[in-house]
Amino acid sequence: MEFNHKSVMLKECIEGLNIKPSGIYVDGTMGGAGHSKEIANRISEKGLLVGIDRDEEAICVAKERLKDFSNIKYIHDNHDNINQILEGLQIDGVDGILLDLGVSSYQLDERERGFSYIGNGILDMRMDKSQALTAKDVVNKYSEEDLAKIIFEYGEEKFSRKIAKNIVEHRKIKEIETTEELVKIIEEKVQRRKGEGHPAKRTFQAIRIEVNNEIKPLYDTVMNSIDALKPGGRLCILTFHSLEDRAVKNAYIDASGKCICPPGLPYCVCGAISKGKIITKKPILPTSREIEENSRSKSAKLRIFEKI
Repeated sequence: MEFNHKSVMLKECIEGLNIKPSGIYVDGTMGGAGHSKEIANRISEKGLLVGIDRDEEAICVAKERLKDFSNIKYIHDNHDNINQILEGLQIDGVDGILLDLGVSSYQLDERERGFSYIGNGILDMRMDKSQALTAKDVVNKYSEEDLAKIIFEYGEEKFSRKIAKNIVEHRKIKEIETTEELVKIIEEKVQRRKGEGHPAKRTFQAIRIEVNNEIKPLYDTVMNSIDALKPGGRLCILTFHSLEDRAVKNAYIDASGKCICPPGLPYCVCGAISKGKIITKKPILPTSREIEENSRSKSAKLRIFEKI
């Protein structure tokens, strides 16, 4: 399989990391190694890059694409486990961490992975093929109530209840096995909406988030990543939908030492402690040119935090 993936906001991410040649950097979502290669190009032999990915196929491709670099450690794991990963490598602190939370183009385009509502494939959607839960399990085993909740919360789909009910009705007759079957079930209840893309887009997003547990641990992952930074180290996070961005934004605000005292008190009594500062008061967005060249960058937002 050809791993084609164009890194989103590559220049902005690399600049945001403020790379030091002898520093230690983590690419927590290595993917096709687009961002990783730029980091590797900017560190010296004294520096180190730790590349993490849940997708074992991505790790294999990254190793091939970065074979000319000797100062890279490849880790097949989840960036949510960054504390344990760094502890296992006996690394006390790092100079920068990058998290690109988008789904790679090669995952979306590979029908066997079941991420896309275009074409036909098995209902899988696992970023890590070694995990047990698949999209097929979610669609066929979750209750109608749980399906509706997931589709509404993770997909922000206003027809979530109708879609969930229709899924349950169809699976009573036959187990739902393919992306094409699921798309047809969704299209029975959701009409094409101008400017909102494919009718199945939001539901597929929601199921993918559930399968890969993308939202629930994110706040803690951001906090753990900040704790893993050395003073002056930076955390750069690319998000692609509002739920991710909200979790990152809230974590950054809390880490910067947001005071939660009632208004009117003469001084702070809540004991808020700052771990650093938010570099991007507003998220960095892709340029119009990048959006034209790579439509998948359209919803991207980059937020940067610096440890003190």
